[in-house]
Amino acid sequence: MRPYLLAENNWRHIKEISFDVAVLPWGATEAHNYHLPYGTDIIEAEAIAAEAARIAWEKGSKIIVLPAVPFGVNTGQHDVTLDINMNPSTQLVVLKDVIEVLNRQEIYKLILLNSHGGNDFKPMIRELGLRFPKMFISSCDWFKSLDQKLFFENKDDHAGEMETSLMLYLRPDLVLPLSEAGDGNSKKFKFDAIKEGWAWAERQWTKVTKDSGVGDPRNATAEKGEKYFKAVTEKVAQYFIGVAQTDSNDYYE
Repeated sequence: MRPYLLAENNWRHIKEISFDVAVLPWGATEAHNYHLPYGTDIIEAEAIAAEAARIAWEKGSKIIVLPAVPFGVNTGQHDVTLDINMNPSTQLVVLKDVIEVLNRQEIYKLILLNSHGGNDFKPMIRELGLRFPKMFISSCDWFKSLDQKLFFENKDDHAGEMETSLMLYLRPDLVLPLSEAGDGNSKKFKFDAIKEGWAWAERQWTKVTKDSGVGDPRNATAEKGEKYFKAVTEKVAQYFIGVAQTDSNDYYE
């Protein structure tokens, strides 16, 4: 039993602890090229949340990791078989219900550990922050926490070198031989404004990529995945610790 994972605990243990921060991992269920499983984002979210919480717990921060939400926003992949979409409006309702429980039980800090690029929790946090003024609600994208260039040869957008390396380290039993992976080539929008980052439109996934990947996975290794995992979880743990140890009336400097 890991004391920082709710799913592994029982009420005898839980009712005796005053938790500083709740962490909600949030993934997606979607195709990841030909060689990675549909649950890649969920597996990564759960593993990173658990390890970061372990580091924080051992340094005195009472973190409780909630079970991961397995469905994300996949509106641009509606025609990819069994990519399960959860609309933002549905996510808002789910998140509201979770926050309602935490707020009632006086756990006033929540970190959403996001593992899927299609999820955007900022508008929801703005709205729910008004409803629950005692709550500190934050989201963090673990995949943006470190510069990929420090670990990988090719930038990964989806199912490329980074994610494949992570999965080779975390769950090699679920990774097909890289000889079976697509090359992850993808098309980009024609518009300069979108390329420059000041305009945005959703990608229609099957018009962008043939194999559902965006990023070349063929240089991935378990060794790269292990190095990256350890660095990411240490970085995420420092955020968990910072939120846990900061007084609710003193978030700003």
